[in-house]
Amino acid sequence: MKGKQVLLTGGTGGLGSGVTPAVLAQGAEVTISYRNPKEVERLKDTLPPTDFERLHFIPANLEEEASVDNLIYRIGKVDVLIHLVGGFSMGKTHEYSFYDWKREFEINLNTTFLTCKYSLKSMLQHGYGRIVTVGSKAALEPSGQLAAYSAAKAGVVALTKAIADETKGTNITANVVLPTVIDTPTNREAMGEENSDKWVKPESLAQLICFLASEAARDIRGAAIPIYGNI
Repeated sequence: MKGKQVLLTGGTGGLGSGVTPAVLAQGAEVTISYRNPKEVERLKDTLPPTDFERLHFIPANLEEEASVDNLIYRIGKVDVLIHLVGGFSMGKTHEYSFYDWKREFEINLNTTFLTCKYSLKSMLQHGYGRIVTVGSKAALEPSGQLAAYSAAKAGVVALTKAIADETKGTNITANVVLPTVIDTPTNREAMGEENSDKWVKPESLAQLICFLASEAARDIRGAAIPIYGNI
């Protein structure tokens, strides 16, 4: 990815802490969208200052179309989109609020659609692109109390596959990774650390994402790749 313009959403989060250094190590120019300045400073504290020349931060609300449009406009050109933004909540269907249901789709599926839509416009203009989204094992194997999350992530898988089909015959690809539980501080806090050794490590997921985002993955399109750890 040397010299490629990469839009990395969610780069300041738990998964982003593993993905951002891996993408920078590939020589990419990285733009990270953010909403919380404190998370930007937290990420910077973990990176060597030499990376800062190729790392840019732009505030954006990925749930608002105008904000996403402006984000892509400010970047100028997007070669690679790595979309990590998402959210998780659970509850029994008959008890689950419609508000929470809509929130799961907003943060997981709608943000994916908007970032893909405007990144894809840029990619089509210059004839190159790599799109990598994050689904979930739950998209393929839904379980109780995960109806909203599973449905939203299934939408991410379908959207990504549709984009891959739309871009056949071009040098643009779209693929989705399907992790189980990712070993992030948030998940450890919510679920405890007893089984964390079985979870997917952000650094491991980062390696898969970086490959799919590279020129070497030109022949992989529309793939939904499981990365389940030991669960």
